[in-house]
Amino acid sequence: MDSLIIPAVLGIVIIFLGITNMKGNISTLHRYHRYRVSEEDRLPFGRLVGAGTIIVGVSLLLRTGFQFAEDYMNLPVMNTIGNVVLGAGLAAGFGVMFYAMFKYNKGIF
Repeated sequence: MDSLIIPAVLGIVIIFLGITNMKGNISTLHRYHRYRVSEEDRLPFGRLVGAGTIIVGVSLLLRTGFQFAEDYMNLPVMNTIGNVVLGAGLAAGFGVMFYAMFKYNKGIF
């Protein structure tokens, strides 16, 4: 049970950061991104990066839920499903974030 607390809290924190970014507050992002994005593109950029961040956070929470189900219902298949959900969520979330960076920054670095 203790091993499930840290990923769950981390998922909630990541979702909170995504919501903050979606509101146009991109202060949590790297300085490079804050200065390269124009003022009028700040809100759409924040929304895309925030959406990607929320996808990552939700996939981490779902993975934690599947791990809980595997631990307490003794169903090993839940671990596999959780890993697939986490992998898909990470790929989709980072894909959305990289898309936003290429669209509004013309690159990730």
